[in-house]
Amino acid sequence: MDQPYDIAALRPELASGLTALGLNPEAAAGKAPLADALLSYMALLLRWNAAYNLTAIREPRDMLVKHLLDSLAMQPHVQGLANLADLGTGPGLPGIPLALATPGLAVTLVESNGKKARFLREAVRHLGLSERVRVLESRAEAVAEPGAYAAITARALDRLAGILEVGGHLLAPEGRLLAMKGVNPTDEIAELPKGWVAGPVHRLAVPGLEGERHLVEVHRG
Repeated sequence: MDQPYDIAALRPELASGLTALGLNPEAAAGKAPLADALLSYMALLLRWNAAYNLTAIREPRDMLVKHLLDSLAMQPHVQGLANLADLGTGPGLPGIPLALATPGLAVTLVESNGKKARFLREAVRHLGLSERVRVLESRAEAVAEPGAYAAITARALDRLAGILEVGGHLLAPEGRLLAMKGVNPTDEIAELPKGWVAGPVHRLAVPGLEGERHLVEVHRG
């Protein structure tokens, strides 16, 4: 993106996408209505991305669809959870959008890259999320919080077995892995290690996104 972009011009499209996902664009989220808070997060990401290359997606509209709306397509499946850990969160996806859209959800953003962790800390402060969102600059396997989370999520970290290998210890006995995937990953489900079983696989509809998206639930069994 070579020229400054009017982020506010994307608000109608974002509001329409949020409504399609069953979310209220005007609901309180941190310091602002949800749509404005998400645009504030995206503007911050665009500024930092110019210097630190936090994400390969650089165009604002692509970020809106492929980062914000894509992350929030899984929001119905985190409602009612006390907490979740977002493993390999990168610039905060899906953890920050989920925290903004889900009052009461405590989110731990786990990221080992120092530049990305610095961005995450600034984003949490900037968005007024410090009371229930924290940043752990760590590899997932090194997080010493066994059984602490109702859910772990990972958007682009690894195959299902790999996610469980590094982060399964974080789940409470009844906890669930919520993994974002493209096509239904039947091959990955077949590879699940002993002691883990697949639950529902939800096909997600992401406004403006072509191609398939699925959310896979995995639990102990």
